[in-house]
Amino acid sequence: MKAGVPIVGFNDSGGARIQEGVESLSGYGQVFFHNVLASGVVPQIAVISGPCAGGAAYSPALTDFQIMVNKKANMFICGPDVIKAATGQSTTMEEVGSAAVHATVSGNIHFVAEDDAHAIELVKRLLSYLPANNIMDPPHQPTAQLSLTRHEKMNDLIPDDPKSPMDVQAIIKGVVDPDSFLEVQRDWAKNIIVGFARLKGVVVGIVANQPMVKAGTIDIDASDKSARFIRTCNCFNIPLVTLVDVPGFLPGLAQERGGIIRHGAKMLFAYAAATVPKITLILRKAYGGAYLAMCSKDMGADIVYAWPTAEIAVMGADGASKILYKKEIEKAEDPKKREAELAAEYRERFASPYQAAGAAMIDDIIEPAETRAALALALRNLLSKRETRPPKKHGNIPL
Repeated sequence: MKAGVPIVGFNDSGGARIQEGVESLSGYGQVFFHNVLASGVVPQIAVISGPCAGGAAYSPALTDFQIMVNKKANMFICGPDVIKAATGQSTTMEEVGSAAVHATVSGNIHFVAEDDAHAIELVKRLLSYLPANNIMDPPHQPTAQLSLTRHEKMNDLIPDDPKSPMDVQAIIKGVVDPDSFLEVQRDWAKNIIVGFARLKGVVVGIVANQPMVKAGTIDIDASDKSARFIRTCNCFNIPLVTLVDVPGFLPGLAQERGGIIRHGAKMLFAYAAATVPKITLILRKAYGGAYLAMCSKDMGADIVYAWPTAEIAVMGADGASKILYKKEIEKAEDPKKREAELAAEYRERFASPYQAAGAAMIDDIIEPAETRAALALALRNLLSKRETRPPKKHGNIPL
């Protein structure tokens, strides 16, 4: 922390030495305390390359990124034997502490490495996007000449049917520099995508809805995943680019009872609290509270662009027209035809990106082919951004 350099830890341990009693617990406590002191000051990366049991698991959990070696490593608070003794439930180490379960089910880790050498390569790649500490800028490598060339192939990525899912991975690939996207937590909460990339050499954090999974809705896990990533980018001065195609928060009893309100609020808090440059591009759907959760103008976005295909509204045109024009639809000679006509009218009057632009909620409406150039230019203009917030110890994020 004094030198302002990142910390990389390698975890391969059986845990606390029983014979040392409270002294071994004290040792762990000191490690945890210093993990927290260093948090947000220098990047911390943990590699779990072997056993990481009990209290030892909390040091990696307190770092910014966790990389776990597949097959060789395991991480858990209570192993299968303890779970069996305490609850009578039979399980296996694969189900409790494997890299696969932490990468796909619990969301406790960010990357799975095939072996130790691969883990080290992932550490190096991560560090290539991060500054050495919180008072430095990321290692930007801006191109000397900023080309504003159109990329016509981007226009072909939009499905003709607005209800058809669009793979946002293709959009990301078309926007960022070739082979520069490093996806974080790829296998967990796949309905939202986060990761680091470069755009004309400038380091950015990408947050994007993925309509190919759960229609791109935001659920509990997606909220946690994105909020944590947003706050990490803010800690280390990394600009945020948000790509929006979201029909709303995921409906359902399990989500409501699981606390989607509290979890979704984490995204709102993270974006609003972030002072780094924030650029938002609305691709297609942006409905209801999810529109706000994906960094709208009112949530602090510095620049908001929209494609002509964008729809910004309290809810989708089909659902809204059924509510607003219910009686008129029922009285029509052909209810289905009238319903479609009214939905189109609603979309034009209440969900158009031009209406949002007229209300200064959008800065510009751009063609997909112009996206890379527009985002690159906006980033260059915002790199000198400075923002002062009210003095306070810290905000109280809903956890």
